[in-house]
Amino acid sequence: MTKITSKPNCGNSPKMAFLKEFNSAFAKANAKFLLDSVTDDIVWTIVGNGKIEGREQFADALEQMTTENISELILDQILSHGKEGAVRGTMVMRNGKQYAFSDFYEFKGAKGEKIKTMTSYVIKL
Repeated sequence: MTKITSKPNCGNSPKMAFLKEFNSAFAKANAKFLLDSVTDDIVWTIVGNGKIEGREQFADALEQMTTENISELILDQILSHGKEGAVRGTMVMRNGKQYAFSDFYEFKGAKGEKIKTMTSYVIKL
């Protein structure tokens, strides 16, 4: 079971709560939630590791990531403003490796919960 620790209080912000849930879904390999949360033309840039374009490539990437079991996800900061959001935290893998990450999101609309673009920065600690 994956432990989720979230330091920010997302109580009054539906978009911040959504970003917390979205990141938790990554940690728990909940591909259905993740696929339901992005647009058909999603663009995910993983800095230094390439670009994933479209729902089909996104689904393929998620399938490959399920082999990387995350034992703990620590969310240090969640931000949201208009059509944009960001999350910063740390992933602890079952094999003991740790990664710091920052993800930046652009939503389809200011009120929508569909993610249009994602940019991820990941650094092995």
